[in-house]
Amino acid sequence: MLDLRSDTVTQPTAAMRERMAAAPVGDDVFGDDPTINALQQRMADMTGKEAALLASSGTQTNLLALLSHCQRGEEYLVGQEYHTYRYEAGGAAVLGGIVPQPFEIEADGTLDLAAVEKRIKPNDPHFPITRLLALENTHTGKVIPAEYIAQARELVNRHQLQLHLDGARLFNAVVATGDSLHQHCAPFDSVSICFSKGLGTPIGSVLVGDRAFIERAHRWRKMLGGGMRQAGVIAAAMDYALDHHVARLAEDHANAEALAAGLAQLPSLNVEPAQTNMVYINYPSAEVAQKVSAELRKMDIIVGSSQRLRLVTHLGIPSTSIPHLISAFSTALELA
Repeated sequence: MLDLRSDTVTQPTAAMRERMAAAPVGDDVFGDDPTINALQQRMADMTGKEAALLASSGTQTNLLALLSHCQRGEEYLVGQEYHTYRYEAGGAAVLGGIVPQPFEIEADGTLDLAAVEKRIKPNDPHFPITRLLALENTHTGKVIPAEYIAQARELVNRHQLQLHLDGARLFNAVVATGDSLHQHCAPFDSVSICFSKGLGTPIGSVLVGDRAFIERAHRWRKMLGGGMRQAGVIAAAMDYALDHHVARLAEDHANAEALAAGLAQLPSLNVEPAQTNMVYINYPSAEVAQKVSAELRKMDIIVGSSQRLRLVTHLGIPSTSIPHLISAFSTALELA
C-alpha cells in the first residue's frame, strides 16, 4: 500500500520502536523524566533558544504559543491557509479569546507585508491590540525565503510585536536550504516543531522560546490537559528521529521532484513544481479527480480526490515506487 495523502501516515521504524521501548522514563509532570528533559535541552540548543517544551502535537504547541503571547481580546496576524488559522479548529479564539486577522497568501507561501502592516491596529479602544505575527515554514511544500523572514522581523520590531513560526515541516526547509535549524529559528520569538510528519514519529511536537515564555506555555499545557507522565517513550522516538531521519528528508525531496517530473508528462494534468516533499497536481475537473482516486485505490495507492491534489512523499514511499506511481496515474487517467 502506497499512501500519498500526507507525511503523517508514516509508521515508526523497528529501530525507533526499540529506542522507545528502552527509554528511561519518569513522571514528567514532576519534571522527572530524563528522556524528556534531555530532548528538551537538545532542542533548545539546536534552535538557539533558552528553553523547550514537549507536547503531544503541532496543534497543541501552536496553541500554547498563541495563548502565551496573547491575552484575551488581543490579535494575531496570520495567513488564511496557515494551519494556526484554518486547520486547528479555531483553538486560539475558542480557548484564548484571541482575535485572528487573516490575510490571503502569496504564491510563494508568504504574506504581503505591506498589507500586514496596514492591518496592525492603532492604539484605540475600538480595536483589539495587535500582538503577534504568525508565519509557517514550509507552506504547501514551499520554503519561505530567509530574506522575507528578515523583513518580517523588521516589521514586528518596528511595531513592537512578537513573531511565531509554525515549523511543522521546518526540517524540510533545513534540508532544502542547507541552513541550520538555529539559523531558521533565530528571527522568531517562538517556534513550534512537529515530529510526526516527515521525521516519522507516531506523536510529539516541541515548542521553543525564551525561558519566561516556555514557563507560561508550561502552565497553559497543564491547563489544557497536556501534562504527560512517563512520556519519555515519545521523547525517545523524537530523539531517534533527530539522529536518523533528518538527513534522509533529502530522499523525500528527490522523490517528489521525480514524481512531479513524471506526472508532468501525462496528458490533462497540470503539475506544480516541487520544492520539498509535496507535489500539487491540478485535474481538468472534480469528476476526473474522483475517478482517478477510485482507480488508484484499486491498485493499493491512496490519494485524495480534490481537483487540486496534494501528493506527499515520505518515509513510506521508497524511490523504487516512483515509476510505479507514475504508471498507475497514467492508467487511472485513461480509465477516468
